Amino acid sequence: MAVGTIIGLTMMAQGAVATMEQVDVAYDAMAAGRSAAAIARIESNDALDASDPARLINLGVAYARQGDKTTARTMFQRVLSRDSAYMLETSHGQWVEAGVLARKALAALDAGTFETVHRTASR
Repeated sequence: MAVGTIIGLTMMAQGAVATMEQVDVAYDAMAAGRSAAAIARIESNDALDASDPARLINLGVAYARQGDKTTARTMFQRVLSRDSAYMLETSHGQWVEAGVLARKALAALDAGTFETVHRTASR
């Protein structure tokens, strides 16, 4: 799985009960490489919780693509600071724990590879 993968669907598991919800994390704008539009869409989405891991990861990716590594790093670190476990679906249909994606994103940020990664989510 590439680090630049954009999240489209969030699944939150709590105990024996799992709920799934579709969240708008600016997939179309991210897939088209329009980072500024993606940031504006995500940040203006009042229905999306400010601490939602899909929101934070996609914002981090968008900021990293724009060269704002400080803000990107903050977004990824906020995912890692969460207590609850979220599973996120990637563009390849894989369910990956949000913390795993955040750690990979931080590694890509440190390696400077966001400018060359363009994989996106299917949903």
